[in-house]
Amino acid sequence: MNSLDATIRSTKTKGQLSELRKKGFVPAIIYGGKENNQIISLSKKHLTNLINQENFASAVIKIIIEGKEINVLPREVSFDTISDEPIHVDFLRIVSGSKINLEIPVKFINNDKSPGLKRGGVLNIVRRKVELKCPAEKIPEELIVDLDNLDIGASIKISSIKLPDNVAPTITDRDFVIATVAAPTVVKEPEKPVETTEEGAETSEASSDASTDGSDDKSSTESDKNKDGDKDKKEDQKSASDKK
Repeated sequence: MNSLDATIRSTKTKGQLSELRKKGFVPAIIYGGKENNQIISLSKKHLTNLINQENFASAVIKIIIEGKEINVLPREVSFDTISDEPIHVDFLRIVSGSKINLEIPVKFINNDKSPGLKRGGVLNIVRRKVELKCPAEKIPEELIVDLDNLDIGASIKISSIKLPDNVAPTITDRDFVIATVAAPTVVKEPEKPVETTEEGAETSEASSDASTDGSDDKSSTESDKNKDGDKDKKEDQKSASDKK
């Protein structure tokens, strides 16, 4: 369990809180249970280290105030819009015997022992976190999904995950899917364009020119023939006219 040292603060105004943050502290509040709310300040450096942990939002944190230990859960963190640094945190005091809804991260193990993944299958993760109803003093850090012996087409549902005693998913009307082992997607490579060599290009151009020249010669010959035919026809008509 992670822990943070805190001090009781008396700062309340906007100016006082701004000055507190400049000194490297983050204002926070602890609420819940029958005890009064406690306004505290925390080291920004130590708090940021915890926030960067993957399961920060679902992990129990021990806050130590003047030697007194208080177990809490982070409920809301406010960040600066420019620097993205934490500027305020709300903590929920854990009361023994109570239950709380939390999103617990899912961890996948034995990827190298899955026949489906070895054959190129893809792990399709549907839920990276699952909301559970847990006893305040028995909150699981993570849910373990074992991929050992899972082949392509396998589906991992919430019923296949062993949950601690008195812990249950908040979704109770169906056996929802956590992940599947899907078949690999085959991407068809585009066909390569046919490359034309310079020699081939020259041969093609030569053939084209020859074809064009031949066509022009043929057209010229046919034109000459037509002219000769017209000339002969006119001479025949003139000869017939003279005979008359």
